[in-house]
Amino acid sequence: MNMAKRARHVALAAAMAFSVLSMSAVAQEISDSHLKAARQAVSAINATSDYDVVLPQAAQNLKAQLIQQSPNMVELINQTVDEKAIELASRRADLEQEAALAYARVFSEEHLNAIAEFYNSEAGKKLVADGPIVIREVAKAGEIWRRGIVRDLSNAVGETLDAAANSQAPANGDSQ
Repeated sequence: MNMAKRARHVALAAAMAFSVLSMSAVAQEISDSHLKAARQAVSAINATSDYDVVLPQAAQNLKAQLIQQSPNMVELINQTVDEKAIELASRRADLEQEAALAYARVFSEEHLNAIAEFYNSEAGKKLVADGPIVIREVAKAGEIWRRGIVRDLSNAVGETLDAAANSQAPANGDSQ
């Protein structure tokens, strides 16, 4: 599920990078309404949800590392890491802002409103929830199809080459 979502984000990031590189050197001014539409689209598609685990995982890993180094300070380590992690949690808004800016640079306000409208609809919510399952199933089908194509191509070429080789070989009695 995460792999499919990441693949979607990688594809989108590649499209965004291409679009950003092809923009003129003049900085694009983004209106408040355009940025608001971008935030709504980012929220609707859960564009940054993969990053929800970053701070908790970093805190957990840091705790484990520090406790291993200083097992006599477990309570202080847990308390300090938790406090500092909570202080850093507000920086999540920075990611949302950057994501909104990235979308605003690539998509028009109208497109962002349409994206948000669709993904907030029942069909859009279902796509967000169940799309990764479908993508995984399509990937499985694609892999089975790919293997069949490779096998059939190899067999067809092998048969043709074998037939050509057999037609060029001298007959059993003709060799002397």
